[in-house]
Amino acid sequence: MSDRTIRTVPLTAEAFAPFGDVLEVTGAPDRLINQDLCGRYHDRARLDFGTDGRAGISLFDAVPRALPYTLDLVERHPEGSQAFLPMTEAPFLVIVAPDAGGVPGTPRAFLTAPGQGVNYHRGTWHGVLTPLSAPGLFAVVDRIGTTPNLEEHWFATPWTVVT
Repeated sequence: MSDRTIRTVPLTAEAFAPFGDVLEVTGAPDRLINQDLCGRYHDRARLDFGTDGRAGISLFDAVPRALPYTLDLVERHPEGSQAFLPMTEAPFLVIVAPDAGGVPGTPRAFLTAPGQGVNYHRGTWHGVLTPLSAPGLFAVVDRIGTTPNLEEHWFATPWTVVT
């Protein structure tokens, strides 16, 4: 394994905390609603749309990728958070990187478990949407606004993501 290889690890709230929120049903619900037939897991993500943005829900249909995966591009959204909610039970690849003076540092890779989604905090470097099987359907909650909200970084030397 080269020094440009990243091993995936399971997605956990603790490991992902510096980058965002893991969206999943764990433990007992915060409350029961709908005649006690529905558990509400309340306020599980820190959504942030800046001062001139608003929340929007979009649907993404991404082409599945495979491991090993070549990571040559990450992006971030300086004006708002971005949540990815899978519309299937299939796992997907989550790649993040700490900020290192305005550029991404060493990336980390996570594999989701069925039923997990993620919310990237504002300004978090992350890989593109990477489902590992079809269909790659996701509901995405992110900022809708008139100011630019996308920065891309292309790695001069790509990384390889493996299990």
